[in-house]
Amino acid sequence: MQKVLKKEQVEEYLAFLDPKIVEYIKEDQTETFEDHMDYDLLAFDWYDIEQVQMRSSQIMIYMDKENLFFLCEEERALEKVKSLMPENQDNEQVLYLFFAGLLRNDINHLAEIEDEITETEDEALVGSRRVYLGKIVRYRKELLRLKRYYEQVDSVLDNLTANINGLLSKECIRRLTILANRTERFRSSVLNLRDYVTQMREAYQAQIDIEQNNLMRIFTVITAVFLPLTLMVGWYGMNFKYMPELSWKYSYLVFVIISVAVCVILLIIFKKKKWF
Repeated sequence: MQKVLKKEQVEEYLAFLDPKIVEYIKEDQTETFEDHMDYDLLAFDWYDIEQVQMRSSQIMIYMDKENLFFLCEEERALEKVKSLMPENQDNEQVLYLFFAGLLRNDINHLAEIEDEITETEDEALVGSRRVYLGKIVRYRKELLRLKRYYEQVDSVLDNLTANINGLLSKECIRRLTILANRTERFRSSVLNLRDYVTQMREAYQAQIDIEQNNLMRIFTVITAVFLPLTLMVGWYGMNFKYMPELSWKYSYLVFVIISVAVCVILLIIFKKKKWF
């Protein structure tokens, strides 16, 4: 028997399941994969990669020699499983086609993410930094969700191919092994994209640091230029009685010339040293 149903409907099929298993399922005590003598019970959080804003929804699969049940946490997961269920196929073929359908378009989605990240990096040269940083954060969250998703699916497929209780045929194991290898490649691609995004963030931070250093350098140059002038102003601002320069008729003009000369000389020195 093959059935796709909501988790709360599992009690309707007590005739095909051990009551202990039903209670086990209802209490959400299942791990990613559990192999028993006569059946396998596996679970993973399905993530619709085309709906980024949607949260993950758990899908559980019970399989024995005669039965294959898909138990879904939410309605959208139920509809997804139904869309992947072939007609007039045995349990092994249904199981294989289900996982194959889940992974069918993932390579295109990952390629789109890679193109989008590359375009974002190019746009960052002329675009808003705040938008750029926001996109980096969004990419990191999305890639983290994909990483967790593929890790779960990979774990499930690896355990199925181990076939400890002998429920699957050699041909089914061979097909599932192909899917397991494909899932591992997807996971590796996600990890590479995460590294790429991390490098983008580090490059962004390095650019910010460089610009801050340049800004501090400008402030340092300005301070160095006006420090002698501040000293001169403070000196002659004391207005001591016996300061002959104060009564000289050319003192103002000379002070202006000296001030300009000091600024020009310091700027020439800083430019030669490439401080600005």
